[in-house]
Amino acid sequence: MADIHILVADDCAGQRLDAYLGSNDGCPTRSACAHLIEGGAVCVNGETCLSKKYAVRAGDRISVDLPEPHDPTDVIPEAIPLDIRYEDDYLIVLSKQRGLVCHPAHGHESGTLANALVYHCGIDHLGTVQGEDRPGIVHRLDRDTSGLMLAAKDDDTQRALQNLIRTRTFDRRYITLVHGHIAMDEGTINTGIARSTRDRVKMAVSDDPFARQAITTFKVLERFDSTRFDDGYTLVECHLFTGRTHQIRVHMRHINHACVGDSLYGKCDARADQGLTRQFLHSWRVAFEHPVTGERIECRDELPWDLAAVLDDLAPRSLGRTAAGDEIVPQLGLLEA
Repeated sequence: MADIHILVADDCAGQRLDAYLGSNDGCPTRSACAHLIEGGAVCVNGETCLSKKYAVRAGDRISVDLPEPHDPTDVIPEAIPLDIRYEDDYLIVLSKQRGLVCHPAHGHESGTLANALVYHCGIDHLGTVQGEDRPGIVHRLDRDTSGLMLAAKDDDTQRALQNLIRTRTFDRRYITLVHGHIAMDEGTINTGIARSTRDRVKMAVSDDPFARQAITTFKVLERFDSTRFDDGYTLVECHLFTGRTHQIRVHMRHINHACVGDSLYGKCDARADQGLTRQFLHSWRVAFEHPVTGERIECRDELPWDLAAVLDDLAPRSLGRTAAGDEIVPQLGLLEA
């Protein structure tokens, strides 16, 4: 993603947000900016703004996440298997496998979740609020993060689901294994996150005025003893209140407990990473109110085999589970739960 940061001047106050952005160098057309706003890619003063009619004020700090440029080709249907956990006429809850990119981007023009959704639903039966190249996509998971995510079959449902994320009423829980022992059994990490000034591939905790607020709460589930090859481990459930790029990975690194297997923010030590070739991060539970029917939807997803195998191997080193761990770990599909 390319970041654009704009400080609104006095003589621009009162303009509609989409019109104001469309007139700025580096931003696309007004209509394209309207799609970016509706897709949650625009922040005003650190908060996501979904109203293209918002009247900008002098001193407003506006951040825009622009998708990486790529050929504007149609998303071609591809018969990629989907692990669907819930589906109706409006939305899909699915479990994304590791290694699957969510939508076409530079270097990944095909073989994505979007290609699979077009094959399964047809392009005319997917929401395109986030753009024609991201059909159905409501929120994203990193390529090597596995687990539950949502897709929408029409624009109205897509907007409604994204609004649940914006208002923090879409409940997303992740399981991660981190290096070292987290001392407290639960906590909250509330920081700004922005693209790293040292490495544009990375995100970083930042107090820059243009940084986007990121809130993660966590509960320790189980701790594992250290050896001469590692510092021990802590199994954690993380609850996302916001959805910033790499949020959990950045926040865990920020508290000096990087996710095991994370080649971008972690130790990059094969032995300490328990042989994992991807980050130990899995979206295990989602819960939300259906935007059309009002039904409470809740889905849970056991750990995939590679992550479960790590915990099975670590079981003899367990230092005990917390009360939260006694409740959650037996639901993760381990051999010795």
